[in-house]
Amino acid sequence: MRTIVTGGAGFIGSHLVDRLLGEGAEVTVVDNFDAFYPRAAKESNLALALGNPRCRLIELDIRDAGQVTRLVEQSRPDVIVHLAARAGVRPSIDNPALYCEVNVLGTVHWLQAAARLDPRPRFVYASSSSVYGDRSDAPFRETDPVDLPVSPYAATKKACELLAFTFHHLHGLPVTGLRFFTAYGPRNRPDLAIAKFTRLIDRGEPVPMFGDGTTRRDYTFVADIVDGVVRAIERCSGHHLYNLGNADPIELRELIDAIGAALGKTPHIQQVPEQPGDVRQTYADIDRASADLGYKPKTPFSDGLAQYVAWYRANRA
Repeated sequence: MRTIVTGGAGFIGSHLVDRLLGEGAEVTVVDNFDAFYPRAAKESNLALALGNPRCRLIELDIRDAGQVTRLVEQSRPDVIVHLAARAGVRPSIDNPALYCEVNVLGTVHWLQAAARLDPRPRFVYASSSSVYGDRSDAPFRETDPVDLPVSPYAATKKACELLAFTFHHLHGLPVTGLRFFTAYGPRNRPDLAIAKFTRLIDRGEPVPMFGDGTTRRDYTFVADIVDGVVRAIERCSGHHLYNLGNADPIELRELIDAIGAALGKTPHIQQVPEQPGDVRQTYADIDRASADLGYKPKTPFSDGLAQYVAWYRANRA
């Protein structure tokens, strides 16, 4: 199976690359090593994969339509897994134009290149739980309306979902969108809550707790996310959208305390105001993914957090 993974040097992408190589696929990793976080971290993510003769790395900016088209035409992939994006809710508020350019226009380039191939490749792409907006009712279902995004990042992900359907409708491109719910685990992006809080607690520095600590997130271990992606690849046909979550939200204060316990240290909490673009909760209904894909997350939060802390301690230098 010839597979292109965009954003393949990132957190989820690199775990997916390792899984695909382990199953015998030929993998082309596409990444531009954006300065959002250090290049060395991404290179470390790919250290094992690039030792495999079935893996190659192409450094490419997805905003360059010509490079994207040439790569797809030359590679003629069976599958494109499009994970590359500008990530982060709060940074998107400061630079919405950049998020639209990378996330929306970049996705169009891959959809268009895929639609020109005959036969059409399977196209699996990353959406986000952020499309559900700030809602009090839960759990979130794929049939729920998602017309009220509260950040530019969320709006770009919603836009990509609409475009994916359009390319399926016009060109018969088989597309599957995956709404990820707060992935965590080894190689975690350094800006995400678990990684950030772990560093601060380990150093004895104050931990900023936004609001009263009752906001909650559906933390999903990265191996479970990757299992869902692989299942979606295998079954990609027509047009589909799936939640990939753990269906077991954790409150912010509980998260901070759990990280402190895993490190054997007491968190020093500094309560600060809630941030624009944040939502009160994320909570995945995974019935559709379970029924269609056989998706079933297996990692309890305590086990996943222990794995992350072990990885952090081994790599914090």
